[in-house]
Amino acid sequence: MTAARPRPEDFLELVQRARRGRLKLYIGFAAGVGKTYRMLEEAHALKKRGVDVVVGFVETHGRAETADLVKGLEVVARRRIEYRGLAVEEMDVDAVLARRPAVAIVDELAHTNVPGSRRGKRYQDVLDLLEAGINVIGAVNIQHLESLNGVVQRVTGVVVRETVPDGFVKEADQIVNLDLAVEDLLERLRAGKIYAEERIPYALEHFFQDGHLSTLRELALREVAESLERTEEAKRWSKEERQAATGYGRVMVCMSSYPPHEATLLRKGSRMAGRLNTDWFVVYVETPNESPERIGSEVQRHLIANIERARELGAEFVRLKARDPVTAIIDFARSHGVGHIVIGRSHRPWWRQLFMRSVPIRLVNEGQGLDIHVVSFDEKEHF
Repeated sequence: MTAARPRPEDFLELVQRARRGRLKLYIGFAAGVGKTYRMLEEAHALKKRGVDVVVGFVETHGRAETADLVKGLEVVARRRIEYRGLAVEEMDVDAVLARRPAVAIVDELAHTNVPGSRRGKRYQDVLDLLEAGINVIGAVNIQHLESLNGVVQRVTGVVVRETVPDGFVKEADQIVNLDLAVEDLLERLRAGKIYAEERIPYALEHFFQDGHLSTLRELALREVAESLERTEEAKRWSKEERQAATGYGRVMVCMSSYPPHEATLLRKGSRMAGRLNTDWFVVYVETPNESPERIGSEVQRHLIANIERARELGAEFVRLKARDPVTAIIDFARSHGVGHIVIGRSHRPWWRQLFMRSVPIRLVNEGQGLDIHVVSFDEKEHF
């Protein structure tokens, strides 16, 4: 079911009440569903109502109908940066901040900025605009959501390298799902309305397969539905009521120094916390055997990267020091209202797990009153 199309004045009402900038996101399940087109339509509607709106960054990808909609709108000139002998154009965040419009249109939020830019990612540029009190209307495809990265790769076979953290999407004041029948999207592709003619056969053989698109469409519908549910719940409940309701349902992901599968654990924790509409922690227990002096530099590098990923996904990272990790995990869970513990299946041989009591086995046996979710990395991720 397609979400009801909001009136431009709905977002305008939020804008007029805000001090910090408000964020509205258009989410789609693939390129070509009309995100940029709809953003530009809304920009024209807001302009007619007297709102000071500019185009911060929009990429038309050669689509004539999209390019026509840019006409009549003020476009902030892009910043040109020399990189490896090429002139690359990025959104000029400083120019938008200096112009200080009421609303800025910013496309392709998962984009990685070229080195030398103000921030590493375009969604981070948007955060700077919001902090300055500038309202933003932006767009992103569902496959760029960090917590869905593994699912998308398994379903489509395509590695999506540019992502936005779930925490950024949760900051949106309005989310609109641009739904389109898969058949209609494929018809647009074949008609040359999405990619240039020479790219169409490759797209049809890879990302734009019927089954892939159907799954991505379902993911987008589910994500937006859950977002709307969280928003309605937030309106109904006070902060104290939400804390009371979720105080014993928080999620905790147990991070180890064994790095290969931590990203999968973090995505699962993020999705679980999002569905429960609750806070979540990522806890690393540093035992004497895992002190910085005793683990290798490569392991430390992966650990630091995963800590940063956890924070980007919206988790609170906690480092505990203890000889017994199980006791430390359970004590922390009970003192911080955690109801769900996510941990990876042990990589030790089964006989060592049995006789030496692996951490997952001990948590199941000793964590009375706690739901223990043991993740197997040999199985497909589910959404």
